[in-house]
Amino acid sequence: MIRFLLILFLLTPCLAYSQIEQMGRWEVGINADDPGNYKVSSVDSLGLLIYHKLNNQRDDQLELIMLDTTLHEKWKGYITIEKGLIVTKTTAYKNFYYILLQRPGFAGFVMISLNLNTGLYTTHLIKNAIPFTPSEFQGTTGAVLIGGYFNYRPLVLHYSFQTNKAKVLPGFFNEPGELTQMKITPDGSIDVIVSSKNFEKRKSLWIRNYNAEGELIKSTVLESRDKKNLIFGRSIKMPNNEQVVAGVYGKNSEYSRGIFVAAINPVGEYTIRYYNFADLQNFFRYLKAKQEKRIKKRIERRRVKGKSTRFSYRLLVQELIPYQDQFVMLGEAFYPNYVYRQSGFNNNGFGRGGFANYSNYRNEAIFDGYQYTHAIVIGFDMNGKVKWDNSFEINDVKSFQLEQFVKIAPGKDNIGLLYLFENLIRTKVIRNNEVLEGKTADELKIFSDEGIVTREDAKTSHLDYWYGNTLFASGVQTVRKSKDGSLPFKKVFFINKIRYK
Repeated sequence: MIRFLLILFLLTPCLAYSQIEQMGRWEVGINADDPGNYKVSSVDSLGLLIYHKLNNQRDDQLELIMLDTTLHEKWKGYITIEKGLIVTKTTAYKNFYYILLQRPGFAGFVMISLNLNTGLYTTHLIKNAIPFTPSEFQGTTGAVLIGGYFNYRPLVLHYSFQTNKAKVLPGFFNEPGELTQMKITPDGSIDVIVSSKNFEKRKSLWIRNYNAEGELIKSTVLESRDKKNLIFGRSIKMPNNEQVVAGVYGKNSEYSRGIFVAAINPVGEYTIRYYNFADLQNFFRYLKAKQEKRIKKRIERRRVKGKSTRFSYRLLVQELIPYQDQFVMLGEAFYPNYVYRQSGFNNNGFGRGGFANYSNYRNEAIFDGYQYTHAIVIGFDMNGKVKWDNSFEINDVKSFQLEQFVKIAPGKDNIGLLYLFENLIRTKVIRNNEVLEGKTADELKIFSDEGIVTREDAKTSHLDYWYGNTLFASGVQTVRKSKDGSLPFKKVFFINKIRYK
């Protein structure tokens, strides 16, 4: 059913532009005890779309706010949804914005398709017999894809707007595995990568290519070598219709020992190159100078003796992008952090031998978030050979969810690396193996003469891609009158426009 989204055009004063990389700000006040469940998504050069769920007595509502690229409000409207539905995923494709809703514990989904230009929206009921929680969501003008797991088995649901029917993409198997990538290419075809164990119990990658209608075109299995399990991979289509997959390999499924790059030709033939972390020139640059020097000396000593040095890291490959005559891979290293506390009891009383006094205490490990150490950036040529590598230290970041912190901003003759944490934008500029500008920190501006935002008051901020080399920061801030917090303050959900020069 097609409805018209009520649009309220707003005439708001223009935000002042500055000559620095922070170009403007949009904010809305929230209550002090409100967690600020505003969410914002890029719709490329059309602007930003903000949604906010309002809980009412009978039905709930989604408040939608559309901002242009100058952070001016273009329109504002509301969509009524059934009580109990929660927003699980959103995605944008050209001038369409898709909102996926689900009732916890039930199979099937409700999906809202919103035309950002006209304000028209359509509600789709996606029927599915298998209940699962989505982990991936992508859309085109003709269909949406919902990826997730059922009983630890990955699956991808394809819903066609033309037929209004959903189907599970063919080719998935009954063995447990990990859905490492679900990607819609510019021509509308679909690439899905699953990591799972083969018959020899070694982790390999299953790469399946589908057309826009969800029909299987080609299936390629990247087989692992002995002690080189292919743990995780991301792919990119090259101009010559070849597919490049880059990821991490290791002895087991938790720790990686290096990077692999596979080049797959149009008929499915492939070659894989492996690079130990010790083979990379700047992988250990995030360490202190003495530590890095000590590790490199150890690597060189073993190399002279004809031995290799193995390092184990937890590393996620976040991006694989084309850049000039090469492609660039961005990964982030992390480790789980734990704190320990004593738990147990004292027992005082009489036993057979008389008065007894004993205790039963043990140290209990409590998960305290993922500690990030550094990002690695590697440039490959079209054949998968490493041309250069660099790193960016991010050892001050800890998060309870694995997410991408570092964003990459390619320039004509350099690459900018940026991330946001505790109200500071950290930046590093590199050119291949060189560091053109070391790590710098810029505080997020509030564009007001009054008010202070402390690091403790800005722990929920995120940095995301927008369009070109423009990014946006968003989150919840407490703006205080003074650093000690003794004077009145306000709590806001904010968006800052940031341009990398």
